[in-house]
Amino acid sequence: MRKRLYAGAVGLATVGAIALSTGGASSHGYTDSPISRQKACANGDVTGCGAIQYEPQSVEGPKGFPAAGPADGEICSAGNEGFDPLNQPKAPNGDDWPTTKLTSGQDHTFRWQFTARHSTSDFQYYVTKDGWNENEPLTRDALEPAPFLTLPYEGQPPATLEHVGALPSGKSGHHVILSVWNVADTGNAFYACSDVTF
Repeated sequence: MRKRLYAGAVGLATVGAIALSTGGASSHGYTDSPISRQKACANGDVTGCGAIQYEPQSVEGPKGFPAAGPADGEICSAGNEGFDPLNQPKAPNGDDWPTTKLTSGQDHTFRWQFTARHSTSDFQYYVTKDGWNENEPLTRDALEPAPFLTLPYEGQPPATLEHVGALPSGKSGHHVILSVWNVADTGNAFYACSDVTF
């Protein structure tokens, strides 16, 4: 009887360790400054988001944006069908997505929440063009062609949750900032769309 109990305990411990290790591998990070759509869902500021409210760190898709990566109209969900509410121009409850007020041209502290810190190529930040169509899901044509900020990490994991960089100048009104965390040792990146008002 003792041997059976011991074998059962070892089996449960092994299954638990595997579950924890695979859970860690599928959990990574998202922005909370400026607040991302997935974080607004996780906070409960927006309701009806579906699965993303439980796993805001999992918006992961192919890297190489904008030449590769998620398809137009699926950028904010990184192409994950279950996270499609993030792609919609209105929040799932029918309201506007919550916005962060920013001042164009000034420094901003970009803050990420990590559940796993990966070897990193860089962080890139894109912003929508003036006159973009905010009534349609985000596309490459809606974004300025080059990131307004790129922070290289040369394969190192991020040491902190925060980094500072200048916001684009000459912007006003409602825009979306697309944050892309490019992982160095996989083919994927993490994506976060943040609605902002300059």
